[in-house]
Amino acid sequence: MRRYPHNSPQAAARIVALTVVADGDIGSAEMALLDRLAVHRQLGLERQQMHDLLDTFCEDLLSSEQLRWADACPVDERTLAELMAEIDDPLLRMKLLRLCVEIAEVDKHVAEGESIVLVAAVE
Repeated sequence: MRRYPHNSPQAAARIVALTVVADGDIGSAEMALLDRLAVHRQLGLERQQMHDLLDTFCEDLLSSEQLRWADACPVDERTLAELMAEIDDPLLRMKLLRLCVEIAEVDKHVAEGESIVLVAAVE
């Protein structure tokens, strides 16, 4: 898994990307919400950078040995904790939590994987 500087736009966007894929599917409703909320702009990225980061994150997941699907979070607990630890700014954490909740709820169903990510974000 790639490393990004703490509190960087890339580290923050990766948490968003994790929420998008946490239910095992990149849904059109989630992608539309990313654009509608201009998540890229809120995190300090260009739109294409956000989409590239989502692609890169999926590549990292596919090449890692700890990838797990089956309606659960696609990363192991240690990796999830490491990803969350890259964000330690309280205001950025709150912004990400709000965005991740909106993403998880966009399809009117919070899947187990999304719930795991949200709980980790709260903690």
